[in-house]
Amino acid sequence: MEISTTLKYAGDAVAAAEEAAALEQAGVDVAWVSELYGFDAPTIMGFLAARTERIRIGSAILPIYSRTPALLAQTAAGLDAVSGGRAILGLGASGPQVVEGWHGVPYDKPIQRTREIVEIVRRVWRRKAVTNDGLYPLPLPPGAGTGLGKPLKLINRPVRERIPVFLAALGERNVELVAEIAEGWLPFLFLPEKARTVWGEALDRGAAKRDAALGPLQTVAGGLLAIGDDTDELLDLARPFAALYIGGMGAKGRNFYNNVVRRYGYEAEAEQIQELYLSGRKQEAEAAVPRELLRLTNLVGPEGFVRERLAAFAEAGVTVLNVAPAGPDPLGTLRRLRALL
Repeated sequence: MEISTTLKYAGDAVAAAEEAAALEQAGVDVAWVSELYGFDAPTIMGFLAARTERIRIGSAILPIYSRTPALLAQTAAGLDAVSGGRAILGLGASGPQVVEGWHGVPYDKPIQRTREIVEIVRRVWRRKAVTNDGLYPLPLPPGAGTGLGKPLKLINRPVRERIPVFLAALGERNVELVAEIAEGWLPFLFLPEKARTVWGEALDRGAAKRDAALGPLQTVAGGLLAIGDDTDELLDLARPFAALYIGGMGAKGRNFYNNVVRRYGYEAEAEQIQELYLSGRKQEAEAAVPRELLRLTNLVGPEGFVRERLAAFAEAGVTVLNVAPAGPDPLGTLRRLRALL
């Protein structure tokens, strides 16, 4: 099992890059860079490539609505070039509040868009003349523009013609698509013991249609990390994050994270967290997050307990453990985790 972590760069992107170099020395295999409605991820990722040597650099995630398929392909190929073949293209639909409120485009047909984008970016990396019929007509058909568009292929020769594509997905149809077409899966609030119950059938349907050339599906999941007998209080650090996603990431009926927690069996708790969060009572929402849910979706506790959780994540198919080390010595905690794997 590999180790990854998601960089926090909202305050100081340069400091985050320096942190990535230290994480690399501590044995971290992948650094993920998120993109919401702050700094763009590719700029930070390119800077990370210049400050690191071995660690792979992935976007988690680039929203599929904010860039054209060709631009996504160019961005990934450019990052792969400056990093010496260390890029991972992490994509996701994001949510309607961000897509329509920040990017100003309709949130529609996320599954079809994702499929077409993955097909197009791989065609670009193979330096094929790009044509497409569907949501992204390439070139634009007569009457949709000047009529001067023609099929083009990437000028540069990419370092790799197959850059790994990881997809963020929680819904059944999305997860099925991931298992069919992607190199990797980026779930969230992953509870290993419930993963098969929630996503097993979708994963199986997708795997039945999967091209063997893609190799086994890689799964990235984890949570807060703290190892030791005196770490229990650190588990509460995960409450604001969990409450934000369960309660605040989307309107009622359109919050994917809330739906997943309901499917884990915490239906009443998920309802209460959302009610509290959306009414502005955020601290009460945080307090309402079940401690059991926090314990099972994170890795916080004595070494023996963390070993048990590592085994549970591995049993559930996790191949890349994504962690956020807590406590006074995060690099030391990561080294300790490396020794346990």
